[in-house]
Amino acid sequence: MEAKFTVASVKKTEILLGAIRKCIGVEIHEIRKVYEGELTHSDIVTAPHPYNPYQKVPESIRLTLKTEKEEKTIEAGATIAQQIIQQNISEGNIVQIDAETGRVVNLGLSLESAKGKKYDVDTRRKIPRPAGKVLKEKEFVYPLTLADMDELNVKSRAGGGFFSMFLGGAGTKEIDTEIRTMVDQQVKKLVDEDKAFIHPGVLFIDDSHLLDLEAFSFLGRAIESELVPIIILATNRGIARIRGTDVKSPLGFPLDLVDRSVIIATHEYDPDSIREILHIRSIEEKVKLKKDALDRLTEIGSKSSLRYSVQLLSLASQNSKSMGHEKVTVDDVEKVDNLFMDIREAAEHLRRYEEKMMVH
Repeated sequence: MEAKFTVASVKKTEILLGAIRKCIGVEIHEIRKVYEGELTHSDIVTAPHPYNPYQKVPESIRLTLKTEKEEKTIEAGATIAQQIIQQNISEGNIVQIDAETGRVVNLGLSLESAKGKKYDVDTRRKIPRPAGKVLKEKEFVYPLTLADMDELNVKSRAGGGFFSMFLGGAGTKEIDTEIRTMVDQQVKKLVDEDKAFIHPGVLFIDDSHLLDLEAFSFLGRAIESELVPIIILATNRGIARIRGTDVKSPLGFPLDLVDRSVIIATHEYDPDSIREILHIRSIEEKVKLKKDALDRLTEIGSKSSLRYSVQLLSLASQNSKSMGHEKVTVDDVEKVDNLFMDIREAAEHLRRYEEKMMVH
């Protein structure tokens, strides 16, 4: 019985397409007009609440922003005043206000302000006072993926927005093809206008022989599209049956997909390569090895496997510590090698005692 590749009623092709689009980065550049500077003075004008005359609400605000070049006073409405209060922004903070949307960002505490010089140890972020004019054009860079843009469009259609992506909201199990097509068109338009750059990544699928014929057919169509990352399919199969069929083919892949692929051959490790890998691994794990211990591990790796010798490296290190050795000796390697079996020794052990073992 074949296992179905489904998660929460999502099709396998949807999962693959989502993984592909997560591997394609989009760097969007936008020029916006902002007011930026150190807040030197603020005056909030309040008014009675329309439903509760005993409560005051912000009606407007007068802000004085200062840079290294100039000082400017601006008038703003209730929305900006509420953001100033909610973010606890006070004199000495460096703020950034979007001239179009009115979004307020607290960039940190000014180093030149009295608050910035008050404490020797302060956990608040401190930055120098901005240079140039208060009203300026500033470039903003938004690193996203195609999958992020798909979700943003789904959220906006469902009544959300940019922040609903982080704060949660109504979502769909699958993204419509229409939305993805619209996102692709938006990205292509931004690229043509030099407002965005595409950074194709790498999608690595391990044990890819477990994919079935439907998934392979989808990958074959996907690699022909314009927006696609580098796809690496890793497998350890030779001539194998294509999952979901009775057809055998090289690597367990359909022949038309094999024809479109560039195959990278792998070879067995020679003793010199095993020695170098073990040496690098010992440095990473901070294990000190004697030369004869490294030679013995290399010999074991050549006869058995590299993975087994790497596992013995960690075990020999633990044995060396328990024995009080400064470095791993050949005796430590021999001891753990006698305690544990590799796959060949385990298979021989099972054959020897096959009659005494339970059969399920």
